[in-house]
Amino acid sequence: MSWWIGVAPLLLLLGGGLLIMLADAFAKERAELATTTTVTLALSGAISFYVLLVDPVLAPAPELVTRYLATDKLGAFFDVVICLGAALSTLLAGGYLREHGLERGEFYVLALFSAFGAMVLARAADMATLFIGLETMSLGVYAMIAFRRRSARAAEGAIKYFLLGSFAAAILLFGSALVYAGTGATSFVGIAAAMAGGEASTKLVLLGLLLVVVGLAFKVSAVPFHMWTPDAYEGAPTPATTFMSVAVKSAAFAVFVRLLMTSFGDPLSTSAAAGWPPVLAGLAAVTMVFGNLAALGQSSVKRMLAYSSIAHAGYVLVGLGAAARVPELGVSSVLFYLAAYTVSNALAFGALVYAGSKGKEAVSYADLAGLGRRHPGVGLAMAVGVLSLMGFPPTAGFFGKYYVFNAAVQAGGGWVWLAVLGVLSSAVGAYYYLRVVVLMFMREPAQGAPIAVPMKSGYVLVALVASAVFVMNLGLLPSTVLEMAVAAAQELVGA
Repeated sequence: MSWWIGVAPLLLLLGGGLLIMLADAFAKERAELATTTTVTLALSGAISFYVLLVDPVLAPAPELVTRYLATDKLGAFFDVVICLGAALSTLLAGGYLREHGLERGEFYVLALFSAFGAMVLARAADMATLFIGLETMSLGVYAMIAFRRRSARAAEGAIKYFLLGSFAAAILLFGSALVYAGTGATSFVGIAAAMAGGEASTKLVLLGLLLVVVGLAFKVSAVPFHMWTPDAYEGAPTPATTFMSVAVKSAAFAVFVRLLMTSFGDPLSTSAAAGWPPVLAGLAAVTMVFGNLAALGQSSVKRMLAYSSIAHAGYVLVGLGAAARVPELGVSSVLFYLAAYTVSNALAFGALVYAGSKGKEAVSYADLAGLGRRHPGVGLAMAVGVLSLMGFPPTAGFFGKYYVFNAAVQAGGGWVWLAVLGVLSSAVGAYYYLRVVVLMFMREPAQGAPIAVPMKSGYVLVALVASAVFVMNLGLLPSTVLEMAVAAAQELVGA
């Protein structure tokens, strides 16, 4: 089969974004753009899903392509995850934007181009491609956060993300320059060859790697590079928050996995003394603990989910760090976790979208009081979403955490304590997740408190049903996605 199928998902999103820009100028109903965008994302994801499921033998891609862009199973896996998260976000936008008087077609264009950048980032095989994909993805997200133009909170969140993101991008670019200076290569394979052949300047490369890790840690909201996250999540329209929390995080972790396992898998880079595993272990520990403790004191559900996303970044870092010792198990656990996190977070944020109508969003705990009794469907959707994020069986989140912590245990040595810390942190997180369920089903609204009234939107309803099906499917029948994750991991690490 032609190698073109490997890059077809990227070209489809790029072409779809250009066509929707044109259609927006003539469309009478902006809601139609939500359908077109969702279908474009679904088709793009379906092509990559076919590659993973059928595993066809593709003709080798030209060196000009493979030099900058990977056409492997890891890229296909993240194509599916990113397209799924973006499609669910645009479905939520189809109902949310109209309900809150924000219906403008550029949201869908930004979502498509940002998803395109995320997929380029996930497939990056060169430092130049990494930077281009990162910035293409980020520029769209900056604009999506500030989409509510008259909101000071949205402007504040967007400016914080933009300024801190610019600094992080500069740090990453400087780190890439140091890696190039130390190895004479910018391609991931070329860097690996220089490291393995002993031709690299060790000090320059390790310093450059540290700066690159800092830049990527910003994108995944790892502590202490998380400062932008709560304000950006809270200020953005909830569909944009959903997109950030699933597509952006997945793409950043995708390139994290590819870069470390491809370019820096040598003994020096993975050593316990001077390599990247101890750095990731430290980031994982403080990220898990801080994210969960900070989420405890929040009065806004959106801010709680923001700090929750920080904690989840810590869990993923556990699996990524363990991959230095158990490559196949560590990488596959990260892939499965990100797939589970995508559908779980989309379901939780989708329930928040559905619970707010007529220009009023349900974002505080007070807004959710008694919601499960008055509107059982919305309450059930939110409950399943937060229980999956908590890791409650038999949801997707349970197996996601199980695989990540199991990878840490199998790595042995200093990683076992990190798995124990992760379990204890998850127990702390259970408090604020269960608090949502208790409020919805066991409390009545306080006197004079706002009462959430769910919107009537087929788009949001479809997004909720689809997310719930994926959450339960990954929890009850995880084997299919896990097998795809293992196949992608084996191809990456050469198992």
